[in-house]
Amino acid sequence: MEFPIKMALAQAVPVLPEGPGWWYEPKYDGHRTVLRRTDETVVLYARSGRVVTQRWMDLAVAGMELRPGTVLDGEAVIWRDGRLDFAAAQSRTASSTTRARALAARYPASYVCWDVLQHPDPQIGDCRHGRRQRRETAAHHDR
Repeated sequence: MEFPIKMALAQAVPVLPEGPGWWYEPKYDGHRTVLRRTDETVVLYARSGRVVTQRWMDLAVAGMELRPGTVLDGEAVIWRDGRLDFAAAQSRTASSTTRARALAARYPASYVCWDVLQHPDPQIGDCRHGRRQRRETAAHHDR
C-alpha cells in the first residue's frame, strides 16, 4: 500500500437516492484522517495527504494500541459539552505543535473509524477492494 492514500470522497447530490443497495453513513464535523500503525509509530494523514500527526498526537498515542500494519480511515473529532465541535477541530489543525498539545489537554480528540483499509493479518492485508461486500455480509449475519 502506498502512502499517502487517495481517499474516497463523498459527493453532494440534490436528492438522496432510494432503492435497494444504498447505504447511508453519518457525516461527522471533524477532519478526515487516515491512521497508519507502523512497526515503530503511528502516522496520521489529512485528506490532502499531508502528515498531521503532530496536530493529533493524542490520537497517535491511542493508535499505538493497534497492531502494526493496521490502516484505518475515519474522522478526527472533538467533543465539547456532548456535541461535536468543528471549530475546536479546526483550531487544532491550524495550530502549532505546542498549541495543538495544549488544546489536546483541554479538549482531547476522538477518532471515528468507518473503514479498515489494511488489516495486520497477512491473510487479509489490503481491504480496499470488496469491502462493501464484506460489510453487507457482516450486516446480514448480525440480523
